[in-house]
Amino acid sequence: MKKVLKQVVGIDVAQDELVSTYAKLYDDFTIGFVTRQVFENKVSGFAKLTKWVESLVNIEVQLRFVMEATGVYHQSFAYYLHDRSYNVSVVLPNKISNFKRTLDIRTITDQTMADAIAQFGLERNLDSWHPPKDIYRVLQQLTREREQLVDEKISLKNQLHAEKTEAKPNKKSIERCNKRLALLEKQIKEILTEINELVATEEEVKKIVALVCSITGIGILTAVTVLGETNGFELIRNKRQLTSYAGLDVKEKLSGTSIKGKPSISKKGNRHLRNAMHLPALSAIRHDQRFKAVFIRLVSKHGIKMKAVVAVQRKLLEMIFTIYKKGVAYDKEYFTIQNNEIEKCENEMAAG
Repeated sequence: MKKVLKQVVGIDVAQDELVSTYAKLYDDFTIGFVTRQVFENKVSGFAKLTKWVESLVNIEVQLRFVMEATGVYHQSFAYYLHDRSYNVSVVLPNKISNFKRTLDIRTITDQTMADAIAQFGLERNLDSWHPPKDIYRVLQQLTREREQLVDEKISLKNQLHAEKTEAKPNKKSIERCNKRLALLEKQIKEILTEINELVATEEEVKKIVALVCSITGIGILTAVTVLGETNGFELIRNKRQLTSYAGLDVKEKLSGTSIKGKPSISKKGNRHLRNAMHLPALSAIRHDQRFKAVFIRLVSKHGIKMKAVVAVQRKLLEMIFTIYKKGVAYDKEYFTIQNNEIEKCENEMAAG
């Protein structure tokens, strides 16, 4: 009889459902998909799911629940399991997607996704998930609310412009637009005040934000957006994971000599992170020699300015992660000093 080495419940999380696969890894390194079931994504469904699993598991082997970080839909179940001392792993979606492409899966359904997640959990040594600090959760909520209000404000300004440029504008409509604009601006200011007050109450987060804001182009709003969207880099292990999570990783299609697609960013990631990096990248290009050099080099190579801006966005995001990890403020003059030292060495070698 084969011995069980690992057992995992892979869960494909949707808004209303938890599509679950219970699988085992045996001592001959084969995988057995034992059974599958669907439960409601609410507390009563959580209880039924855990009861179902407990009737199947080998109590002598550690059990792990594995799920994707799917927006906010996975959070309630992850908290439920953690509070009951189950081993839980929450994995970035791009890691599951990359793993799925290595499997022989022709039809993509919720069930095959749950199978793939279970297999991923069996084949990888995963870290256990721990609830993020409340401050990161609140920062994410506030920055997303602000982003939505800013989008509404832009849309309303466009509407107001259209109203004013009509041959016979409606004064009452313009008046209502102006009132709504004033309300939106007031709420945006309130959110910014709330963010500043929140950061000031948490000394550790305050220090991290100060370090991140030492990078050219990065302000407190960008810093807290990155921290909020990554839960303080809870699931991020390296820069490549971070850029992939943000959808700023490069995809390219090459096959032989006949097929050569243009490289582009995947955009299969967190759009809030991508949006947060746009204006800081433009500022960094104008005011920092390091990022300006990257921009100029890329534009001279392919002539596409926006493509170069996106590359700077990626570099900035990676720099934020580096600063966070090292705990050292950004040195704007490092690039200039490094170039001067190289030039000095070259001159000395030429003179000698």
